[in-house]
Amino acid sequence: MNAPFKPGSNREPFNAFVCDDDTLELIRLVANDLGWPIEKCNKGGLRNAVQTLSVSASPNILFVDMSESGDPINDINALAEVCEPGTVVIAAGQVNDVRLYRDLLSSGIQDYLLKPLSIDQVRDSLAQAQAMLTAPKHADGAGDKPHHMLAVVGVRGGVGASMVSTSLAWAFSEQAGRQTALLDLDVHFGTGALTLDLEPGRGLIDAIDNPSRIDGLFIERAMVRASDKLSLLSAEAPIHQPVLTDGSAFFQLEEELRNAFEMTIVDIPRQVLIPFPHLVSEAGTIVLVSDVTLASARDTIRLLSWFKQNVPGARVLLVANKFQSTVGELSRKEFESSIERSVDVVIPFDPKLVSQAAKLGKPYAELCKGTKAGQVWNQLMRNILEGADADPDDVVAATAKSKDKDKGGSLLGKIGGLGSMLSKKGAKQ
Repeated sequence: MNAPFKPGSNREPFNAFVCDDDTLELIRLVANDLGWPIEKCNKGGLRNAVQTLSVSASPNILFVDMSESGDPINDINALAEVCEPGTVVIAAGQVNDVRLYRDLLSSGIQDYLLKPLSIDQVRDSLAQAQAMLTAPKHADGAGDKPHHMLAVVGVRGGVGASMVSTSLAWAFSEQAGRQTALLDLDVHFGTGALTLDLEPGRGLIDAIDNPSRIDGLFIERAMVRASDKLSLLSAEAPIHQPVLTDGSAFFQLEEELRNAFEMTIVDIPRQVLIPFPHLVSEAGTIVLVSDVTLASARDTIRLLSWFKQNVPGARVLLVANKFQSTVGELSRKEFESSIERSVDVVIPFDPKLVSQAAKLGKPYAELCKGTKAGQVWNQLMRNILEGADADPDDVVAATAKSKDKDKGGSLLGKIGGLGSMLSKKGAKQ
């Protein structure tokens, strides 16, 4: 699982640590049928497994009985510290709890069997583990498509940046077929897991608490899989517990995700972005999400200026979300005039589809598939992929050209224009 690999170690094919005589007899019977030495089946449970493997080599397949564990998740994490990479772990226990099952799988366990055990149940699980170890490794397709990091930032709370993040993550994984990671950095109030109908797990909290643990194996264990090509790393930290970090854990996570996935989408709240600008230093594309309001126009101007200063090489796509042509503080033309820039993609507001997506626990873009609204997501995905697969020199040239185009007005002048717009609206009322 997570411990440093010992190159000189001589691995056994199988070890088992169980709590009672009935389980021991059953495990020995199955092990004998599979040609494994029955003396490697021991009594003692999960705690004994941790003690034994801390001083000896890990087996290829490990069976652990958690029946006597008072804190299964912490005990499994302790096991991960002493287990070498590549060990397939199967756990058994008496607690029938879906949340525990999901937490164990996200911690790196291959399977969780509910006691009392049946011989067929154990044999099938062990045979599946053996087949997984002997299966030919697939060539990594990441070499054909270079990694691209996409940062999604909302200009204000409530504009729908998280909805855009989850929708793009679904689109890249399902429609573009890219191995995609979604990193939700809103540690207390993130909605990535909620939107995808998943339990967030503890991976992100563990990374913040102990950045030195972050490596490829940690990523593999901590990510929660939404599908074969989409994985999520998020958190729901207690709101009474402040997150104390210098941002290094977030940056290390981005580095490891870059090595493991073809596409990384980072949902970055403004309160995380501003103190830690290095989080977008490697972003190839930044999707800036706004609604068409005066306050959002003001903050769009400020953030566009901030991006030019801090990540001049990144391509910024501006997305106007929740757009309603007949209702709103500003028209699209007024909004674009105030920020002195065109909106790249407009996502129309469809409250029925948004509500349906929330109830079904699916990304908004998935429900838009096949509809007119789905064309908007296809357009946004194409815009991002064109930049992701473009020649870097072309991207730099396009960025420089965009800068020259925007030199016509100062930031103060733009904000002043907003003020006059406000006064005109007040006079009309």
